[in-house]
Order: sequence, then C-alpha cells, then structure tokens
Amino acid sequence: MKITCISVWQVALPLAKPYWLSGGRLKFEEIDSTFIRIETDEGLAGWGEGCPWGHTYLPAYGDGLRAALGILAPALIGRDPRALDDINRTMDVQLPGHPYAKAPLDIACWDLLGKSFELPLWTLLGTETPAAVAVNSSISTGSPDEMIADIMAASEKGYRTHSAKIGGQDFAADIERIEAISASLKQGEEVTFDVNRAWTPGVALQVLNAVKARDWIEQPCETLEQSASVAARVPQPIMLDECLHTFQDHLDAWRLGACQGVKVKPNRVGGLTRARQIRDFGVSVGWQMHIEDTGGSAFADTASLHLAASTPDANRLASWLCHAHLAHDPVPGQGGRNVDGFVTLNDTPGVGVVPDPDRLGKPVAVYGGAR
Repeated sequence: MKITCISVWQVALPLAKPYWLSGGRLKFEEIDSTFIRIETDEGLAGWGEGCPWGHTYLPAYGDGLRAALGILAPALIGRDPRALDDINRTMDVQLPGHPYAKAPLDIACWDLLGKSFELPLWTLLGTETPAAVAVNSSISTGSPDEMIADIMAASEKGYRTHSAKIGGQDFAADIERIEAISASLKQGEEVTFDVNRAWTPGVALQVLNAVKARDWIEQPCETLEQSASVAARVPQPIMLDECLHTFQDHLDAWRLGACQGVKVKPNRVGGLTRARQIRDFGVSVGWQMHIEDTGGSAFADTASLHLAASTPDANRLASWLCHAHLAHDPVPGQGGRNVDGFVTLNDTPGVGVVPDPDRLGKPVAVYGGAR
C-alpha cells in the first residue's frame, strides 16, 4: 500500500458560547480545524484532524498547521502509511518539531492501518474490549455562582467529573471559587481546578495552602520547573498539561516529581503514535491520565477516545469532548458521543468516523495525484 494523494480542508468551528480560561485572560469564540484525507493505491482512504485551541493557548495555530503540511505531505507520497514509525521518522527529518502539524497525518495513517486490517483502533492500541470512557465537563471561568450553575447544568447531561477553569493574580478570588465549587459538588462527583498556567509560583502556594479542598490542580504555572516547585510544597495532587509536548518533557516531569497525573493530547504531542508511547510510560510510572484532544470535532475526540478506551482503569481519568462546545458539527451522527456521562466506542474499523467531503467544502490544498 502506497500513499498517492493527501487533501487538506480548512473548517471553522464556532463555539456555542464564548469560553474563558486561565483566569479569564484568554477568550475563545471560534476554533480553526484542519481535516486531511490520505488516499492510497489500494483504494482505501484514511482521515485525520488537527485543531489547535485558538492561537493563544499553545504555540500552535491553524494557518501554521496548514503551512507545515505543505512541507510534510509531499514527503509522504509513495510511502506505506501502515509503517507508522517510518512515517514519523520521515516527518521528523523533513520538519523538526511542530508536532501539532504532524498529528493529523499520523492519525490518518492509524485510520488506514485499522481499515486495512478491518479492526477498530482500540484493538490496535492494546485492548480486547474497549472501556466505557467517562467524560468530563469543561467549566469556563466566571464567578463562583456562574461556575456552580454551569456544573449543575453539566450534571444534568450526565457529567460526573468537571474541569473548572480558574487562575490569575487575584488569589482571594480563586480561593473563593475553589472552596465554593468543592462544597457544592453532589455526592459521586469530582472536580479538577484547571489554572491553565496562570499562576506564578508564589500565588499558587498562597492559594493551595489556604484552601481545604484536596482536588486535582491542573497546570498551576507556566513551566515544568515552576510547577514542580509548587508540587513539592502543596497537599493537592498536581496534573500537568500545557508544558508537556514531547516524551522528554514527560520523562523530565517524572524525574522532577512534578505531578501525579498528566493530560495526554494526541494533537499536542504529534499524533497517536507519540501519544501511545506517553500513555504507556504513564502506566509504567503510575500516573493517572486524562486522554483527550486539544480541540476539534467529534472526529478528533473519537481518535483520542480510542486511546483512552484501551488504557487500564486505574490509570484512566475522564475525557473531555470538544465537540460538545461547538455550534457546528461537521461529522453529524458519527463518533463517540456522551450518553449519560460515558462514551462507548463501536467496532467500526479505523477511527470509525468518515467525514463527508461535500460538507467540508473545497480542499485548500491537494498533494500528489488526485483520484
């Protein structure tokens, strides 16, 4: 099997309502997604999606992803998409770094691998039976009353795990948010307080040593080293996210004792090949992990859910579904969807989501020979 053509679509995904994180300093109203289709000489096609969460969240943005595809895609024409390690080595030689741009190509190759063996990705990623994956809400920054109201609305949709966005230099306001939200949770529900790197270490210590809550705290500071210094001085378990881009970053986090858990996001780390390596390392060192993506449609969510569904119960935390926040659904009726707080994947080969090109519009680029 050889790659003959790679087509690229740009798709704007407006959010159903504005979304604030990092203490309100970052606001999002629309995200810029890129879909790709890899065609082969055997008639099979694989799909991938890459969707940075805006351009202020991480060093990644939609136009940059598509520009990088102009360098990466031609280098894959004529290659066997099932040789995943070779595909990733080829991309790394062609363009060092830029993992978010490589992710949709890697995921499309996984989709083709599954289709070629007529197996769902959860089988190829290591499990005989996929777990029902719990899903977690994502609660925009606001006043305590606003955030509690959003958590209660999420509970009505089956969510039992919540990610509450806090952070900023007003540590008194964050203390109030944390204590109010923790006290309001229904029995059987839990919360992670996601700072999205908004605290300095000093503020983090002031807040976390003042509150009674012992819930997960996610990405308290900008850097791994800053977060590690906080982790050694507070009673709450620490989850890391935005400072982890490579396997080396995860190894450094473990060596520093910087966290008890991590977010594993295929589109941030370069695709499912890299995400699986990180997932397996996390299992070996005893981390707990939220396995989800940075953003995107139900396609991107579902690709990540295959990895989550094949992760041991003891290491798997809930997964966020970006598509639940969108006003536009480019793959309606397909993929992993929330049913009373859980997603259960079927056994459709590959990712199990096949976008309709007519819904995506005209490709913005085509590499190789079109069918």
